[in-house]
Amino acid sequence: MASECLLLSQKMWKPELYKIQLEAPTPKAILCKKLNEPRPEFYGYEYHGTIDHKDCEARLSKEPDGAYLIRKSPGAEDYWTLSLRFEKKTKHFKIYYTISKGYFLKENFKRFDTIHDLVADGLVDFYMRLHAGPIIQQLLCQTKTCYEQSPYMTLNRRKLRALSGELRKSSKLSILNDNLPAVDIHEDFVNNVAANVLTIETSNDGVLPEVYEKHHVFKTHTFKGLNWCEFCANFLWGFTSQGVKCEDCAFVAHIKCSEFVPAKCVPDLKRLRGIFGVDLTKLVTAHKCKIPFIILKCVEEIERHGMLQEGIYRISGFADEIDALKMALDKDGEKADMSALANCNVNVITGVLKLYLRLLPVPLITFNSHPSFMYSMTHKTVGEQILSLREAIKQLPLAHFNCLKYILEHLHRIASHHAINKMNVSNLATVFAPTLIATPQHMTDLSEEISMLTALIEHCYAVFL
Repeated sequence: MASECLLLSQKMWKPELYKIQLEAPTPKAILCKKLNEPRPEFYGYEYHGTIDHKDCEARLSKEPDGAYLIRKSPGAEDYWTLSLRFEKKTKHFKIYYTISKGYFLKENFKRFDTIHDLVADGLVDFYMRLHAGPIIQQLLCQTKTCYEQSPYMTLNRRKLRALSGELRKSSKLSILNDNLPAVDIHEDFVNNVAANVLTIETSNDGVLPEVYEKHHVFKTHTFKGLNWCEFCANFLWGFTSQGVKCEDCAFVAHIKCSEFVPAKCVPDLKRLRGIFGVDLTKLVTAHKCKIPFIILKCVEEIERHGMLQEGIYRISGFADEIDALKMALDKDGEKADMSALANCNVNVITGVLKLYLRLLPVPLITFNSHPSFMYSMTHKTVGEQILSLREAIKQLPLAHFNCLKYILEHLHRIASHHAINKMNVSNLATVFAPTLIATPQHMTDLSEEISMLTALIEHCYAVFL
């Protein structure tokens, strides 16, 4: 096994770009220790005061590539000028500095702690463009069409196959064929929603079946030491912001390569900090489930102990007990014991469930789908509203679809005992509207949202078939 990993790493590592970076010129500051004007406190002896292009050229013309100085251009007010030698020519750049951001160029997104780092990164960038252009272009052409042979697919193929198989069983069989009538709204939903399950059968050519699909969450990242792209297997050049890294699975790529990486992110449970405030799709993917365990456990305890309790969901539990249970769930996950606490005060369980749903980065009824849900209430008849709501739920991501269906059916069961628990459909909709629906924080009048959610709870079995 070790020999196979070594062989794979040798195939992955392509040193051409790394070698080119090593050949790039190194920074060399041209110093000016005698100055007839005050020196800015954030520049050292590389600052030469106010000088024009002609004087600057005279000072740098005989210097090697990589030589640089900082100056004040005549008439400049809010910037300084970096003058740099490259390819025996002097280049000039506007340079800026703030305490919070450090040194940066206006047209560049990178930030640097020192002028030396900024110049070093710029020299590498210039040199790579000049000498590695054909290689980079070839990489883009190859990776754009051949990701099946990329290190990414090589390293993750077995994991993705296993996950695809599990999703077939849980999603395709359990969701799509679970005693549905002839008109299969779920199948239409799956075929039309991006970033969900694509039911393409396994072929015999060895290509991974495109069943599992989740987009990466790439963020620009500064890497320490040597790193290479897990997509094209080539070196990540530069000294800062060399590429991007997925926040969910730690996948690393060039910025350009990330545009071609397939949407097959497999979140690492080790990278999830608890469950509260975590994107729903990310959580169910990492745990390989349809509905997060916290929703299942809370609903189970509430229906066991609180179905007939007056004011269920309206009456709040003690804040300190809710916080304690939240911390236990974040720390222990599915091992957290809620039953003992539920026997004492089920309102703590309802408080935790509402808190979890309220802290979702994207609410169950998402920002994108919200207008369609609200539009359904413009129809005059209940039948038309139900048909319109059926169209609206097609816009939900699969994880949101499953959880919203589960929660609404639970609330429908709660409302069926309203004669005892005093929580009818309208009361429950009033409590859950700010939690389930994407609404602006400053919005105080939720009457239309409450009306829509009332219809969803009351007709949930007709809407979700």
